[in-house]
Amino acid sequence: MPKNILTRGHSRSLTRNHKIAIAGVGTLGAAALAFSAVPASGHTTATSEAAPAAKVAYSSEQIKDVKASVTDQLAGASEKVAAIDAKKQAAADAKKKAEASAAKERAAKESTSRSAERAEVKQVSTKSYANNLNGWISEALDIMKEKGIPGSYNGLHKNIMRESSGNPKAINDWDINAINGVPSKGLLQVIPPTFKAYHVAGTSWDIYDPVANITAAANYAADKYGTIDNVNSAY
Repeated sequence: MPKNILTRGHSRSLTRNHKIAIAGVGTLGAAALAFSAVPASGHTTATSEAAPAAKVAYSSEQIKDVKASVTDQLAGASEKVAAIDAKKQAAADAKKKAEASAAKERAAKESTSRSAERAEVKQVSTKSYANNLNGWISEALDIMKEKGIPGSYNGLHKNIMRESSGNPKAINDWDINAINGVPSKGLLQVIPPTFKAYHVAGTSWDIYDPVANITAAANYAADKYGTIDNVNSAY
């Protein structure tokens, strides 16, 4: 009977302090078991690995900071390059616009000039002359001025009146030229060889044409006497 009572007394529940003590013993045992399982060099390895781990973590932060700084610098440089390119493009666009405007202005001036020239040519070509001695002399003088042949209205008129009395169909059939087979013809009595040699471009090849006859005779007189104004007799 006393043996059984003792047994029941030892089987009563563990107190809180007992549980804590048992837990502590268990933990220490586990730690001891783990320590005994690590090889002799394990302590050295753990120590050597712990230090680099701390350094790697520190170095990683530095790399991140440097990378961020480089990225910012590259972004800033890209912005500057973009700004420079934008300025260059703006300058190029402005230059093209100015060149286009200048070209347009030149084209407008050239067009205006051509229009003025056409109007002047048209005005000259449409100028009319009377079909009489005054008209023939006036037209001849305009052609002579254009070709650089000297002569005046009075110089032409006085010689025409002396040579043919103003008759464009006049012909001399009695002088030495007529005897030689080359009679003088027209307003200023020009022989055919002289008319052909001193013919003025743009006029008729008909020796009896009043304007062609006057201009050819004035051209010949300018070559031989300086101007038709210097001729006061047969020439």
